[in-house]
Amino acid sequence: MSYLKFDKTLLINLEESLSREVLRTNRKGAYHCSTIVDCNTRKYHGLLVMPEPNLDDDNHVILSSLDETVIQHGAEFNLGLHKYEGGSFSPNGHKYIREYTMDTVPRTVYRVGGVILSKEMIFSRTDNQIMIKYTLMDAHSPTTLRFRPFMAFRSVKELTQVNGMADRSYEEVPNGIKARMYPGYADLYMQFNKAPKFVYEPYWYNGIEYPKEQERGYPYKEDLFVPGYFELPIAKGESIVFCGGDKPVEGLAAMPAFFDAEVAERTPRSSFYNCLKNSAHQMFYIPRSDRDDVYLLAGYPWFKVRARDMFVSMTACTLYLGERERYERLMRTAIPALQTFMRYGLPDTVIREIDEPDVLLWVVWNVQQFALKLGVEEARQLYGDLIHEIIEYLLAQKHPNLILRDNGLLYTNGRERPVTWMNSVINGRPVVPRTGYIVEFNALWYNALCFYRELQGDATPERVHQLIAALDLSFPATFVNPYNYLFDYVDNSANQDWSVRPNMVIALACPYSPLTRVQKRGALDIVTKELLTPKGLRSLSPKSEGYRPDYIGPQYERDLAYHQGPVWPWLTGMYLTAYLSLFGRGGVSFAERTLINMEEEMSMHCVSTISELFDGNPPFTGRGAISFLMSVASILTVIERLKAYNVED
Repeated sequence: MSYLKFDKTLLINLEESLSREVLRTNRKGAYHCSTIVDCNTRKYHGLLVMPEPNLDDDNHVILSSLDETVIQHGAEFNLGLHKYEGGSFSPNGHKYIREYTMDTVPRTVYRVGGVILSKEMIFSRTDNQIMIKYTLMDAHSPTTLRFRPFMAFRSVKELTQVNGMADRSYEEVPNGIKARMYPGYADLYMQFNKAPKFVYEPYWYNGIEYPKEQERGYPYKEDLFVPGYFELPIAKGESIVFCGGDKPVEGLAAMPAFFDAEVAERTPRSSFYNCLKNSAHQMFYIPRSDRDDVYLLAGYPWFKVRARDMFVSMTACTLYLGERERYERLMRTAIPALQTFMRYGLPDTVIREIDEPDVLLWVVWNVQQFALKLGVEEARQLYGDLIHEIIEYLLAQKHPNLILRDNGLLYTNGRERPVTWMNSVINGRPVVPRTGYIVEFNALWYNALCFYRELQGDATPERVHQLIAALDLSFPATFVNPYNYLFDYVDNSANQDWSVRPNMVIALACPYSPLTRVQKRGALDIVTKELLTPKGLRSLSPKSEGYRPDYIGPQYERDLAYHQGPVWPWLTGMYLTAYLSLFGRGGVSFAERTLINMEEEMSMHCVSTISELFDGNPPFTGRGAISFLMSVASILTVIERLKAYNVED
């Protein structure tokens, strides 16, 4: 029995099937993304989407889709599916699907009369290549397959229309063709494991619609170019492999065996944990094969590498999966970038937002998680110098937007632009202008100083001891309010943010905290009562002014709502870390129920991964990026915490 299986009843119901997406990536930032019925519903969808460094820093949809047609006795049965104006779908190939599974790779089974055809897809881990294996499982008469490639050659942020600039020509290559619609792009190679017949029949398919873009208030109609079609006979039991990529395939005849070997090396999506593990691996990004640099992408399909996301998620996506070498490789990449920023004030070309004021505090927290997993001495030997440099940098007040006040707290200016993870803007101004003493910044600062003292031992500077003592008094005095929860930020005595927000759980979850157990318990109770949902914590309490739970509509509406009520799963790990530290084994069953709620998402929004956010009210629909690094890392963190209580993955 497959862990992820969708039957005919769901698949032919487009209202259900089009809401479920599938994602496959490689380590170079390229990906394949569509719905489980292979109907693209976003401009970000495509069979082959990859960076084009000669053009810009965006991903580009090169091959939008590949429509298959089964031909028997001269009758054609088209398996493709596209949405056109007026809510019409054509050619309605979904009606032939009998099941869709994702044991290791996506597999669709079609039935057309007496023909049973399976389609399996895999994305190369190291190359920009999508491979599709078609196997004729049953047929009672001679069968031919026809393939029409729908080409786009455009940025994921744009749409293409019929135009006279497109190069409609092609060149023959072994067992296929290569084409390039516009200058600056790499060639698209489309090849099979055996020689096809290619019929040149150039045609623009006009008015293909992407309903997800329409929902979001963006342009949503596109014209796609089809240069012609390939035809190949296929015998019962035979497999045909198609490969689309930016370079020619060597050893075409061996492609079926190569495909099977690639599948054998993948982790089966046979459990919740394995799905999370695969999702974490999909985030690894190695832009250059000639260097050891490796990064974590913040999410798909539109996020790049972001400093905060990477350091928050690094331990969960490596150490908690038993992959220490990957952690150390990530840190070897990140440390020079951090040092360049601290020493020269220069940003990094790949790790974006490295200058945000909380990033260095998250770096210390990240190393602390390494120490908790593998020991303080290991952390001291590998990263003690880095932690020392960070603390000295902050004590010397060299950061452009962190001011160390006499009370030991860090002050940050967030009026003109957002400086925290709550970073939505409208007309260049932050929607949530968190400024002054920000609760998680100062919780992380206290935790960083205490961890630094743990690493340094007797060599700890006296000033650090004094700051910790000062924060023991000033943090509770500043943030703990009469209603037993924490202010989200305090700019001065007259400007205290009384909104109930989830950022306080970071103060409750840090290994070192200036809060007493009673204070932690009081804050956790408020968070549980007002913010907790089956999918994680709301970004704002329904009782607070400005609550907007639904992340829908055009960009302006979504920017207003982004951090004003929707649920953000990335804080679930922090919340349950705090919960288990307060309640111990008594909190295990509660944490397990939380995981059960999240496991339901494996067959929703983007199959086998976790979304960026969810609506704040039932039915808590997944929104935003379909696969989000910090969301995946958060649930892996919960699983890691439960291991302490002998709870199995």
